[in-house]
Amino acid sequence: MKLASLFSGGKDSTYAIYLAQKQGHEVKCLLSIFPKSDESHLLHHPNMKWTKLQSETMNIPQLTITSNSDETNNELILIENLLQNAKDQFQIEGLVHGGIQSKFQKDKFESICLKLNLKVIAPLWNTDPEKYMNELVDSEFNFIMTTVSSDGLNDSWLGKKILKSDIISLKHLSEKFGFNLNFEGGEAETFVINCPLFTNSIKINQSEKIWDGYRGRFEIVDAGLNFHA
Repeated sequence: MKLASLFSGGKDSTYAIYLAQKQGHEVKCLLSIFPKSDESHLLHHPNMKWTKLQSETMNIPQLTITSNSDETNNELILIENLLQNAKDQFQIEGLVHGGIQSKFQKDKFESICLKLNLKVIAPLWNTDPEKYMNELVDSEFNFIMTTVSSDGLNDSWLGKKILKSDIISLKHLSEKFGFNLNFEGGEAETFVINCPLFTNSIKINQSEKIWDGYRGRFEIVDAGLNFHA
């Protein structure tokens, strides 16, 4: 099936593309909505502008739109508009998204797709968090944490590339502080810098950490593609 992907540059949306391709689907385009602020319930906020590098290295065209409101209904209209564009330009038959447990998100996406006569593919739905995190690392997904906003996650995690040993630490912390190990509840956001879908990895040339004592973000100031072997 020809699919569009709701794409944020994080581990879930990127891994969902990887799994959809393994299932034999063809991902024709990425749909990225730049939210107005980090108050959005549906959209991913930090470092969104760098998704253009991921689009380039995956060789999948990206359709983008910027939201001027944090209202969920406004964001849903934008998603619908992007999906209609994708249907017109790429003849897509369905949508792939990286939702894991958010029934709110899943229901919203399904109602839009029903309206547009599109199928919904959610390959990560209900996956076990620990198994999923290990699978990501085993599948050679290199991703960094770009925001943290939960008890138990301090500024040392910002910009950190997640390894197997980190998953063990995160599991202990998630049990102690009660956050989702896969960050589905927005406890942290991620950005993929390399994976099997990429022709070239992403090199972060300049960054800054912003930390207020409880929450923080890792802002990519400058980045590019690694064109050497």
